[in-house]
Amino acid sequence: MSARPSRPLFAAALLLGALPLWLSSHLPQVDLPQHLHLISVLHRLEDPTTLYPGVFAARHELTPYLGYYHAVSLLHWLLPLDLANRLFLSAYVVGLPLSLAFLLRALGRPTWPAVLALPLAYGDNFGWGFINYLAALPLALVCCGCFLRALTDTPRRRTWAAGLALALVAVLLFHVQVFAFLALALPWLLLTTPVDEDVAIPGLWARVGPRLPALAGVVPGVALFLAWVVLRLGQPSRVEVGAPWMAWGPMLSPENLAWKSFAQNRAEFLDVLANLLRDGSDRLPLYAVAAVAAGATVLGVLRPAPSPERPLARLRLPGLALLALGLYFLLPFDIRGYTYYLNTRYAQLAALLVLASVPVTRPPFERALLGAGAACALPLALVLGQGFRAFAREAAEWDTLVAATAARPRVMGLVFDARSRVMRHPVFLHGAAELARARGGLTNFSFALTPHSPLRYRGTPPPTFPSEWRPQEFQYAPQGLAYDHFLVRGVDPSRIFGARLQQELAVAAQAGDSWLVRRR
Repeated sequence: MSARPSRPLFAAALLLGALPLWLSSHLPQVDLPQHLHLISVLHRLEDPTTLYPGVFAARHELTPYLGYYHAVSLLHWLLPLDLANRLFLSAYVVGLPLSLAFLLRALGRPTWPAVLALPLAYGDNFGWGFINYLAALPLALVCCGCFLRALTDTPRRRTWAAGLALALVAVLLFHVQVFAFLALALPWLLLTTPVDEDVAIPGLWARVGPRLPALAGVVPGVALFLAWVVLRLGQPSRVEVGAPWMAWGPMLSPENLAWKSFAQNRAEFLDVLANLLRDGSDRLPLYAVAAVAAGATVLGVLRPAPSPERPLARLRLPGLALLALGLYFLLPFDIRGYTYYLNTRYAQLAALLVLASVPVTRPPFERALLGAGAACALPLALVLGQGFRAFAREAAEWDTLVAATAARPRVMGLVFDARSRVMRHPVFLHGAAELARARGGLTNFSFALTPHSPLRYRGTPPPTFPSEWRPQEFQYAPQGLAYDHFLVRGVDPSRIFGARLQQELAVAAQAGDSWLVRRR
């Protein structure tokens, strides 16, 4: 198929896929307020007009998650933070199908199925705000493509190996769970990908020598991973049975692992691919690309195109899809104190690779399938654009409360109701971070508490209740004495503070379902 007529369609689909990110003043991602607050702190760590210098310090150690925070912080030197973040997310949405096209081309397959990836850029991982994980996915596909090129592109093996080394290190610096997938995917590609020398030169060296550049490209990433593992596992683990964010026992002990049943994982698989909107309308684009993939499968069976791949090589892409599915079904949901929401994240990657594995059909059909796949981006833009704009109208209450927030606030988030009328995820959970970021303050809960944050507290973290999910465990004294602002959502403040609301505190602003309470 000629590349020329496909490019306008592909480009139009990419623009439509990223459009929802630009139609809303607030993006519906649970963790996003925390992420942006940390980036603001990282960017203004020495700003005396904020509380940051006396409270936070840079964490000078190797840790995954550095990629997103530092990339957006660098962009923030040129652009406002919100704009820098939207550009980063747009690069992810556009990069997912482009990186899949790169992998398909490296496999010698048609690239049109890459356009089917656009609806999968959103979904459960997006709704929770797992931005580091999301950003690592296109990099992982680039790693696989570079690895294949380092094996098969004889004149430029070293060049592709260098690209592989950079991409693999970048994956680790964004998210270790995606790096774990590559620990399975790259050996699979190594075992199933033939090289020219296998036939031309007999003997062991014919098999090992041509593969050395690809293997060398893996070394920097693996070395960095081992260094991180030594540093991470060398730290003492705090065991508190039943406590959130804490280990309940040794790392891989039964009491420290939380599992979902096979039946639960199977029931949730399709749901987590498109579960942003309460009305379920964001499933329509997913159904559309699934229908295109089904049609491609029928055509691939009835009108197959001749394949230059050897029989074993044809299994490479389906094998990658099976590996991702295995991670989804076989891994625990949580390893307490170390990693959370583990297996469910892989559903997105598995679906992506399954859609890309459609059988190869003849070029005339490919052109029609590309057009059908690109057309799916239109309902994606319309449905998500409408939903995101509706959420922005809800989240406008943050803007009202920010205007009533004093400079350098210490904000306690008492979010009894994190739900949205539009979105299914608890997108108001970290609203206190929106107020703190806007005024250079801090919150009672921050991702700076986590070991993978680029920041740490200089001293003792501010007092709070055991988990940001449990505001009912708040007690005003003595914990409340450290705060001058309280963001209350879902409960009338008089029910929490009682007589103190007339004596020491006052409602400074009310918007939507939220109140801002300040000291008198």
